[in-house]
Amino acid sequence: MKIKQDIEKIHKEIEQIYQKYNFIIGTDEVGRGPLAGAVVACAIIMKKDSNILGITDSKKLSKKKRIKLYDEILNDSIGYGIGIVDNETIDKINIKQASRLAMKIAIENIKDKDGNEVKGDFLITDAEKVDVDIPQLNLIHGDEISYVVSCASIIAKEFRDNMFIEYEKLYPGYNFIKNVGYGTKAHYEGIDKYGITPIHRKTFLKKYFEKKKKDES
Repeated sequence: MKIKQDIEKIHKEIEQIYQKYNFIIGTDEVGRGPLAGAVVACAIIMKKDSNILGITDSKKLSKKKRIKLYDEILNDSIGYGIGIVDNETIDKINIKQASRLAMKIAIENIKDKDGNEVKGDFLITDAEKVDVDIPQLNLIHGDEISYVVSCASIIAKEFRDNMFIEYEKLYPGYNFIKNVGYGTKAHYEGIDKYGITPIHRKTFLKKYFEKKKKDES
């Protein structure tokens, strides 16, 4: 019962935000857990009357559904931006800080369909606090609760997945087209056979190589 009441309270708070502010940014990142590739964030401002059916957390949607929603979201947006933080930076500053940085970059990159810069006046995130000079609401499970954060989640997911179409061509043998950098059996088999690529996160593979070395000794 308490969870239901909390959700109702959050929805009321979001309604009040929409009454008070005009350009509300939703931001979310994808790619925290993979062994390879960048972490990618999207920051998006949707039209206030936007109400696309089927919008939810990108992880709950099929690839086919996400592709369909991708164009609908962009067509119904005022502007959006993408933030990319590569694997080398992730290794230097850790994935949590890299995720926040990707969201900050995405927010700073928001442009409309004509390429004009668009500034938001409020920010809703999926849990993380981002270093920007506008008020923000950091929602746990924001990609499920907030429409605009869900939209950002879908765009970020499809954008990052598309990066791995090119990586599959550059680095065949890791099944990147299917695992998009996550630690699947085929991915680990590729690492064992071919070694790591320039897009692998060395800090994420440290324990794996330590265990492998121990097993071989």
